[in-house]
Amino acid sequence: MTSPDDERSRHQHILEEARRFAHEEVRPRARDFDERGELARDLIAKMATQGFLLARLPQQYGGLGLDPVTYGLVTEEIGKACCSSRALMTVECSLVGETLLAWGTEDQKRRWLQAIAKEGKLGAFALTEPEIGSDARGVKTTFEARGDDYILNGRKKWTSFGAIADFFLVVAMKDSSATVFLVERDQPGVRVTPMKGLLAGRAAHLAEIELENVCVPKDRMVGKPGSAFPYVVGTALDHGRYSVAWGGVAIAQASLEAMVTYARTRTQFGQKIAEFQLVQGMIGEAVAKIHAARALCLRAGELRQRRDPDAIMETTIAKHFSAQIAMEVATDAVQVHGGNGCSSSYPVERLFREAKVLNIIEGTAQIQQQMIAKYGLRKYYHRPSPE
Repeated sequence: MTSPDDERSRHQHILEEARRFAHEEVRPRARDFDERGELARDLIAKMATQGFLLARLPQQYGGLGLDPVTYGLVTEEIGKACCSSRALMTVECSLVGETLLAWGTEDQKRRWLQAIAKEGKLGAFALTEPEIGSDARGVKTTFEARGDDYILNGRKKWTSFGAIADFFLVVAMKDSSATVFLVERDQPGVRVTPMKGLLAGRAAHLAEIELENVCVPKDRMVGKPGSAFPYVVGTALDHGRYSVAWGGVAIAQASLEAMVTYARTRTQFGQKIAEFQLVQGMIGEAVAKIHAARALCLRAGELRQRRDPDAIMETTIAKHFSAQIAMEVATDAVQVHGGNGCSSSYPVERLFREAKVLNIIEGTAQIQQQMIAKYGLRKYYHRPSPE
């Protein structure tokens, strides 16, 4: 039996290894990944070998068994180095891995999680469609029973790592009831089209997936029939939001470090621009915002670790805020760099593009504002006292 102190030491070692890995293996290649529009297979293999792709999952399924807080800190380290590498962790661990862990059968967990951990396979979460984004319950992809199998038809879009995934978790509808299925890439009727010309996520292998009379065996259903909303999909999006929340902190922190480094080395009007009060003002605000965002993520992680029912809303708040400050800090980082901030020779140009996407994925800023507002209207209402 491992003692709590030994476990904490193990987690700290993994975090330090993630920091080293991000600095030595990921950051030097981030610009090349973005420009080439692909995350290199050798890096993906190294991340799998290190256990990062299933970092939160129990060791019995090939994961690292990290607690939510340590997983978040590892996510930040990888995300600071390369947003698409962080996105790979979000997809494999949060959207696919933790969803199968919660709702998959024991056979599904052992087969598909083992495939990610040991066989170099990748999964992807296929929910969004060409005409369906925030209105996730309106998916048009359908399924129907045929003997002991199910037949799927429809199209998915914006599927991160869908272009290179070996299998998909596909959300499909029958009448007004949605169910999730495991679909392998090489099944007849599956067509995958990589997406190009993207603002950000260029190395995240986004794709459209077309399903035409795809026959899925009954043992590939994830969860019970009709359990997609809110259970299976809700689990995936909640874990995804937590990972993306830390991704926002990562972008903001990387932007701050680039901004400070540039300000302390760039000379204008005979002095370092870090000496100008307006530049100091942007740096000061960035530091405060990042500390606040990280505190929200840590709070969400601690609640998740305790399985507190408030963890879901705290995660939503953390994701909403970190996405917002990532955009604000990245914008200021570009401003401090001046014309150089518009050049891909400097990382802030890429960070600025990547930051914008966080206001859209795993729930748009507007949808999350509504969710948080409804929570606030319930929690903070005090019935007026009678006169």
